[in-house]
Amino acid sequence: MPAGRTTNMTRREVFRAGTMVAGGVALARLYPEWLAAYAQQPAAAPVDPLTATRQGMGATPIERQQLAPNLALLMGPGGNVVILSGPEGKVVVDSFVQPAFAKLREHTARSGTGPIKLLIDTHWHFDHADNNENFRKAGAEILAHENTKKRLSEAHDLLGMHFPPAPADALPTLTFADTQKVDVNGETLELAHFAPAHTDTDISVLYTKANVLHMGDVFFNGAYPFIDASTGGSVNGMIAGADRALKMVNAQTRIVPGHGPLGNRAALTTYRDMLVTVRDRVAKLKSAGRTMEQVVAAKPSAAFDATWGKGFMMPDVFVGIVYSTL
Repeated sequence: MPAGRTTNMTRREVFRAGTMVAGGVALARLYPEWLAAYAQQPAAAPVDPLTATRQGMGATPIERQQLAPNLALLMGPGGNVVILSGPEGKVVVDSFVQPAFAKLREHTARSGTGPIKLLIDTHWHFDHADNNENFRKAGAEILAHENTKKRLSEAHDLLGMHFPPAPADALPTLTFADTQKVDVNGETLELAHFAPAHTDTDISVLYTKANVLHMGDVFFNGAYPFIDASTGGSVNGMIAGADRALKMVNAQTRIVPGHGPLGNRAALTTYRDMLVTVRDRVAKLKSAGRTMEQVVAAKPSAAFDATWGKGFMMPDVFVGIVYSTL
């Protein structure tokens, strides 16, 4: 955060500055080989940050974990993906980034011979919805919250990357406002919209028979979450989302986060309690008149940094975003 500027910046400007820092630092930590390649590009051939990020993320190997005979979790080049297979066709939740599509198709093929029937977007961010157009070309319908279609139809500047409006074939073909039920392959999927949390587009997907809940980016397991205030996110919304999800699960429920390993009710509770503690400490300092720089310097997340501060969001940037969304 630039020294001495906080008091002269609007809340939106502070957030934008914080997310630019978060994006650059996080990409450097996640993809050091990408950063080196990017730095060596000649001036005459600049690499667009979004293209470079897609390439870096797309090179990440896919890890597969079987949750049930017809339910597989994929982790790696983007947000976590779940594939439900069966005689009625495959239902996929989220879709990694574009360069990983061929590898994703290989994994859907491993899940059976049926066609891909439906893609569900948990929210609008590119690491979850980047392959919408490819799934449409493969014959799938795309189901998402109505705000996801709205956000994908707009231009956005986020984490140092520019996102133009998505092409028509990448937009959801089916939308809902509050809840939606999908009965397929002997399973019932219950979709529900979170009140604005990570964004204003977030949904959860509950596989009722398998007792699996996909939370998208309302849950980062083992890392500080990114909160996209530019499209409605806030730390209070994230906490409310975790609280709502905790009412949907039991001790046996397996919980798929947007990022991180498979979790359970205990892991989600630990995550929620971390968010509440950091939020409360930041709120106390902010209400006492501290600037963002002063709050960041006070290290209100210090007790959690060793566990939660090694992922996408560095502690100081996370604290800054918490401050800006209160």
